[in-house]
Amino acid sequence: MWTDALTLAQDGGRALTSETAGEAVEGADGAQGTGGGAAPTGGGGLGYILPLMLVGFMALILFQALGQRKNDKKRRALLSQIKRYDRVQTIGGVIGTVMELKDTEVVLRTDEHSDTRIRFSRSAIQQVLTGGAEDTEAPNDEPVATTA
Repeated sequence: MWTDALTLAQDGGRALTSETAGEAVEGADGAQGTGGGAAPTGGGGLGYILPLMLVGFMALILFQALGQRKNDKKRRALLSQIKRYDRVQTIGGVIGTVMELKDTEVVLRTDEHSDTRIRFSRSAIQQVLTGGAEDTEAPNDEPVATTA
């Protein structure tokens, strides 16, 4: 009785004779035209696309990490090459002249007229605008010799 209902459902609901019922029961194991009883392989191109997407994702992460390492190296070189009287810009947009350098701090003169000085962390320096004493006037207490 159960097999009759199963074969009716698989055969689209048409009446089965004893000859067609045997054929329907053979086809009920999921083999569509294979006759061997093996399950069909499906999925199409998804089996190929998924590994390619994973490899691409891993390559993207690798390239980003290498690029970040390169940028960090350039930034460390910039911060280590800052010297007195360089004109710099901070990450906050403050532009000033380097007056004092310490291991972790930099003192910038932001206004020449009132001699306003602000202390920043060395890591707050974003870029060096102009370099050295040849571009910026030195304060009166320390004259800079220029060659003609």
